[in-house]
Amino acid sequence: MSVGTTDSGRRRVHSGFFRFMWDSLGRATDGSIYFYAWMFALSALALVGAGAWASQVANGMGVTGMSDHVSWGLYIANFTFIVGLAAGAVMMVIPAYLYHDEEMHDVVLIGEMLAIASVIMCLLFVVADLGRPDRFWHLIPGPGRFNWPISMLAWDVIVLNGYLILNLQVVTYLIYKRYRGERPRRRWYLPFVFISIVWAISIHTVTAFLYSGLGGRPFWNTAILAPRFIASAFVTGPAFIIITLQIIERLVPVWKAHGPIETLTKIMRVTILLNLFLVVAEAFTQFYTGGHHDDAAQYLYFGTHGHSALVPWIWTALVLNVSAAAILLIARKDSTYKWLNIACVLAFVGVWIEKGMGLIIPGFIPSTMHEIIEYIPTATEWKITVGVWAFGLLLYTVMVKVAAGVFTGEMADRRRRVATGEATATGQVEAPEPSV
Repeated sequence: MSVGTTDSGRRRVHSGFFRFMWDSLGRATDGSIYFYAWMFALSALALVGAGAWASQVANGMGVTGMSDHVSWGLYIANFTFIVGLAAGAVMMVIPAYLYHDEEMHDVVLIGEMLAIASVIMCLLFVVADLGRPDRFWHLIPGPGRFNWPISMLAWDVIVLNGYLILNLQVVTYLIYKRYRGERPRRRWYLPFVFISIVWAISIHTVTAFLYSGLGGRPFWNTAILAPRFIASAFVTGPAFIIITLQIIERLVPVWKAHGPIETLTKIMRVTILLNLFLVVAEAFTQFYTGGHHDDAAQYLYFGTHGHSALVPWIWTALVLNVSAAAILLIARKDSTYKWLNIACVLAFVGVWIEKGMGLIIPGFIPSTMHEIIEYIPTATEWKITVGVWAFGLLLYTVMVKVAAGVFTGEMADRRRRVATGEATATGQVEAPEPSV
């Protein structure tokens, strides 16, 4: 092949990709009145969060409820939870590729898009917690000191950014190939898909090691912290995707999600019980053996010395998780998925509380000096938290909308199809055959 021919091929690829990005932009900004209302609401909430964050940067971390005693609060609580959401989302890869469930192949992309949005939210929560984000350059090898491999924080930076790149590669490549009507080459996506399984476990394991490796925080010094994180991730990821698939099925009638929803429900029935078992095992160890663990656990579950700010949080989480497990095991199947949706919402919120306020905050109370300084999030923290979640949902909505358009054939490389005679007489473009 001559150099000229190679250059021409590269120009066609670049032109096709730019056309794909342009069509994606058009798809992401076009929709019904309900779509515009949803996007307007998310944009407004994201802007409110951005304004609160600007105020925090200008006035300092004193506008938050954090202190020298409780230095990690609502931001890190959400970070911990969302890392699990990102890890659990990609577990759809296991039934799809290891057990050759053909119906789950497109769900893998939905899960990996959730992972992309989740990792971006994780990074935003870390930036919000920094206080001085302009000093991030200290993490850059060369100008700063990365402290790898000694620092667990350095490991966390590597696994989170690596996970983001992995999922971007798989999602972009597969959707672009489907847009072009071409069969993707397995060597360009399948290895990354399998790597993402191990990487998904690693991002939550490293996060758990980050906490359990802090000797001065006995509440976190437990060997089952990483298994607890993984088990809860396999609850929240499927729960979120089950609801997402139903929304897509309503908006895109040709999309059939019944099979994947049944598979994800079976996964949740097992993982939610495993998560509850690990919570009970940890509580037994804390209360039966006593010691330093008991102080924080006593404050969390029952309060101590008149302080009980976290007691309503943790008991609410337990009630929600037990209720979700009971519904998943007892409720009968129905075509509307009413009880399944209730169970998914209860499990999602329950794990959010358990892994957030119920895990991060009691690690600091009582303090290393045995002082009890309670933490209550301020309005600024709640605004920033809601803003980050809104921005993440906005990104996820755009990605799912573009993917749905490509899968149904509503968004395709029209120039290529016209050139190859694949357009219909009415100018409609036929949907490409499934290729993943």
